[in-house]
Amino acid sequence: MRLSRSILFKTIEKVWFSVIPSDLPAQRVESSTSVQAGVRNLLVALGKNKKTTTHKRRPDSSLRPDKQHRDFVQNDIDFISLRVFLFLLFTALRFSEMFAQQITIPRIEQMPNLPQPYIMREWKSVAKGYDSLVFNYNASGQYLPLSSLYANTVNYPATQSFRLKSYVGSPNFGGEGINCLPAVIGAELVGIDKRNGNDWVAMCKEWFNTLPAENVYLNAPRASSGIDWWYETMPNVFFYQLYDLHPEIPEFKLQFTIVADRWLKATKVMGGSTTPWHLPNMDHRAWKLSTMTPNDVGVHEPEAAGAIAWLLYQAYVKTGEEKYRIGAEWSMEFLNSLTINPSYELQLVYGTHTAARMNAEIGTTYDLQKMFNWCFDVGPLRSWGATLGTWGNYDAYGLIGEVQQFQPSYAFLMNTLQHVAVLAPIARYDDRYARAIGKWVLNAANASRLFYSTSLPDINQDGESWSKVNDPHSYIGYEAIKQTENNISPFATGDAVKNNWAATNFALYGSSHVGYLAAVVETTNVPKVLQLDLLKTDFGHSPAY
Repeated sequence: MRLSRSILFKTIEKVWFSVIPSDLPAQRVESSTSVQAGVRNLLVALGKNKKTTTHKRRPDSSLRPDKQHRDFVQNDIDFISLRVFLFLLFTALRFSEMFAQQITIPRIEQMPNLPQPYIMREWKSVAKGYDSLVFNYNASGQYLPLSSLYANTVNYPATQSFRLKSYVGSPNFGGEGINCLPAVIGAELVGIDKRNGNDWVAMCKEWFNTLPAENVYLNAPRASSGIDWWYETMPNVFFYQLYDLHPEIPEFKLQFTIVADRWLKATKVMGGSTTPWHLPNMDHRAWKLSTMTPNDVGVHEPEAAGAIAWLLYQAYVKTGEEKYRIGAEWSMEFLNSLTINPSYELQLVYGTHTAARMNAEIGTTYDLQKMFNWCFDVGPLRSWGATLGTWGNYDAYGLIGEVQQFQPSYAFLMNTLQHVAVLAPIARYDDRYARAIGKWVLNAANASRLFYSTSLPDINQDGESWSKVNDPHSYIGYEAIKQTENNISPFATGDAVKNNWAATNFALYGSSHVGYLAAVVETTNVPKVLQLDLLKTDFGHSPAY
C-alpha cells in the first residue's frame, strides 16, 4: 500500500515532533505553531534528504569507497525505516479511530443483544404499502378513503392541497401538518416520487401560514402559535426536511429564510444577545409568535430549544449567514445548561443530533453524552423515555413513550420512528455512540412491529376486525401499545376511541413516519444483523459518500 504525502500530513500532524530525527540534513525545519506545517516541513526535508543521499555520494575523499557505500545505504535505510514507522503509525491511528472507545448508555445496556422473538418486518415494503393505501383518495371500504384533495386553500389560493385523516375513522379530514408532511417525506425517503402525478410535495406549502403574525409552518393551514410548542416547531422541522429533498420548489426557498428569521427573532426576544453574550430563556410551554410572548401555563417544554437549534443550524449550513449560527448556539447553550431531563415529545432528539453535528463541524463542546442519555432515561415532565422489558411473550425494548413504574407503560409509534431516524446519524459525527445506537435500533425496529395488527393475536388489540378487511397487510399501525390492559400484555390501542376522536385507534399521524424508519433500517444476508443508512435522515448534511 502506497501512502501519499497528503495522507501522511493529516495522519501524523499531532505527533510529528516526536519523530523528527536529530540528524536531519542541513536545511532547517521551519519553526511554526502550525503542526501541519511542521509535518510538511519534516516530510519535505526527508524527501530532500532521500534525494541527496540517493544520487550524491559524500564528497569526502578521505572515506574509503566501502565506507562511503555503507553510509549511503545506511542513510537510505534510515529514511525507509522512518517511512515504515510512519506507515505503521498511520495504520495504528486508523484502527484506533475505527475502534474508538465506545460510550456506554446505561439504559441501552439493559436491552438484549438479540431481542426475542426476533421478527423483523421489511420496513421499506411497509412504507411503500402505506403510501399506496393512504394516498389513494379513490379507495373504497369502511372509513376509506383516508386522503382528499381540496381547492379552497387559504395560504396559496391558486393551487390545491390535500388532507389526511389523523386516525382511521376520524369524522373529518383534519389535515395535521405533523401527519401530512411526514407522510410525503417518508414516501420520498423510500424512493417514491411524490411529485409524479399529483404534486403532493408542492401542495405541502399550504401549511405555511402566510398571515404576517405567524409566517411559519403550523399544524394547520390556519392556526396560531403559542399553544403547545412541539405542534409549532415540528411542522417547521418537517418542512426543512422536505425542502432539503426538493429545493427546486420556488415557494420553499422563500419560506426557508422566513421561517429561520421568525425563530431567530423569537430567540432574541427571549433574551439571546451577543453584546454581552446572553442566553435566551426557553423554558416555556410555547411561544406566541404574533406577540412574541411566552405561554407559561401548563407543562413547560424547554426541549423546544433543541428543535429551534436544529432549524437555525440548518439555516446556517444552507445560507452561511452567521446570525443563524449564533441563534443555533444560543439555543444549544440553553439546552446544554439544563440539569434536569427536559424530554417531553420529539424536540429533544433534534437538539441531541444538533449537538453532535455542531461539535463535529464547528468545534462546539456541548455535553452530548448527557443529552443522549436524556433521550432514553425516563424524564420527570411526563415520564418520557425508552421502554425496557418483556411484555407478555414479546421483548418490547427501546420503544419511546410514557414509562411508568407503578402503572402500565405506554409506548407511541410516531415517537419511536422519529427517534430512530434522528439519533442514528449521530454515529456519523461521533462514532463512540455506534455500538449503543446499533443495539438500540435493533431492539426498537424489532419491537415496532407490535404496533401493527398482524403481529399480535386478536385478543391483544382493539381494532383487528377493521384491519383484516381493509388493511390485510397491516400498513397502518396503532397509535400506541400499552404494557398491559385488562391483564392482557401487550395491548395495541390508542387515545382516539376512548376520547371519541375516531372510531379506531389506527393512527395515521404516527404511521405516516414509517418511511423514516424504513430509510434507516435494512436487513442483510446475515440473519439478525442490520445495515443502517446514516445519511438518509441526516437532512442537510455536508457532502458525503
